Amino acid sequence: MDTHVSTHDAAMDTRNDHILIYVDGEILPREQAVVSVYDSGFLLGDGIWEGLRLYSGHIPFFDDHLDRLFEAALYIEIDIGMDRSTLKKAVWDTLAANEMHTDVHIRLMVTRGRKSKPFQHPHLSLFGSTIVIIAEFSKPDDSVVTRGIRLHTVPHHRGLPLTQDAKLNSHSKLNCIIALNHAVRAGADEALMLDPFGFVNTTNACNFFIVRKDVVWTSTGDYCMNGITRQKVIDLCRAEGIPVFERNFSLVDTYGADEAFLTGTFGAQTPVFDIDGRVIGGGVAGPVFKRLRAAYKRLIEAERAAVN
Repeated sequence: MDTHVSTHDAAMDTRNDHILIYVDGEILPREQAVVSVYDSGFLLGDGIWEGLRLYSGHIPFFDDHLDRLFEAALYIEIDIGMDRSTLKKAVWDTLAANEMHTDVHIRLMVTRGRKSKPFQHPHLSLFGSTIVIIAEFSKPDDSVVTRGIRLHTVPHHRGLPLTQDAKLNSHSKLNCIIALNHAVRAGADEALMLDPFGFVNTTNACNFFIVRKDVVWTSTGDYCMNGITRQKVIDLCRAEGIPVFERNFSLVDTYGADEAFLTGTFGAQTPVFDIDGRVIGGGVAGPVFKRLRAAYKRLIEAERAAVN
């Protein structure tokens, strides 16, 4: 029996067998939603993406996600071929076609598009970008909060920006997948990854925080995806009067933490109970985690109410 826990755990939902998926302006049945084998994303991982959540008819922090998507497109020189309002409409059209209103995860993907030949050169992408939007009924499993996540520190680190900048939410995730495989083989749920200098950085899928004497620490953000939820938690700490620092820290600091937790769009905040066999916080969700999780829920509801 698989005893692994994931920050993306969700109950199976048979409605997802019949979802409609947006592919380059068409909304198609799942089995017909395909891209070319010559697509840059399939051939080379040459693309960018965002994960979004739909709560009670509202997509929290939608503009923040689009800011990051368009910034990444500018950096890697992909012409999305849509402005923000048109791309937003495509997302909402996909949700409407599926009659989705809440507890939905959305994967918005943009690649450099179909190529004339299966090689790297961007000039071979002659047909414009490929845009795919997958929306699935998916509610996070709240039991993860009581079960907690187990982390294993892996030898695969997050690299310097001069190799592949980890701030890019790119389709090229092989480094993270190799790290996760290593952690799973060690009996953990996710991989804890260090930066090039040996400081604690992030996991393969989520941003990482620790709490020491009621003070929240997270990495400098120089070598990891600067998650939207990560930033919201930092902002909430400041609003709630909880000291928070973006700083370098080591495994010595980490093993001695009173609490540890992860942040990400899907799971929001997830507690960590074990790191490399060391039990963190007695194996229960700590008070700072609980306070921030409650504040985050209030933040989402306040934003939803403001929009409506």
